[in-house]
Amino acid sequence: MSPVEIVHGERYGTPRVDLFRNRSLLLATFILFTKLESGFCPMAEVTGPDFSKSELLPAIAQDSSTGEVLMMAWMNREAYEETLRTGRVCYFSRSRQKLWRKGEESGNVQELHAIYFDCDGDTLLVKVRQIGGAACHEGYSSCFFRRIDAATHAFTVEGVQVFDPKSVYGK
Repeated sequence: MSPVEIVHGERYGTPRVDLFRNRSLLLATFILFTKLESGFCPMAEVTGPDFSKSELLPAIAQDSSTGEVLMMAWMNREAYEETLRTGRVCYFSRSRQKLWRKGEESGNVQELHAIYFDCDGDTLLVKVRQIGGAACHEGYSSCFFRRIDAATHAFTVEGVQVFDPKSVYGK
């Protein structure tokens, strides 16, 4: 039997919905309406990115004018708040265990255009104006410059290297 059963009435064969045949559906409907009337909301209040789930959230940087995905890095609450306060994007470096102000060595800074968080509050999308032409430490405009061929698993480099990393970082 389906949760709502359509049965034909006695007169003229007109359909009517018989909710009483499934008492659990009727009870669930009653409970839902009672909770909604009392102000109950099944979704938690949204207050912003949720750093209580994880100290570090993935942050995807996207060029605000072209839509190109530039890079993925991590933000902790301090980096997130500094980004909002200064308008310059700041990340958290897992390898150095400290704040990383994008472009502090290379000059390739990211100016904040807008910042979004996803439906779960555990991923950030940072729309930026990339200054200096390259977001990638290897000198490319995007960190996603290697394309994998699904059939062969081989990869090719796409894009042009904007700067030589050795001359910028001395490594």
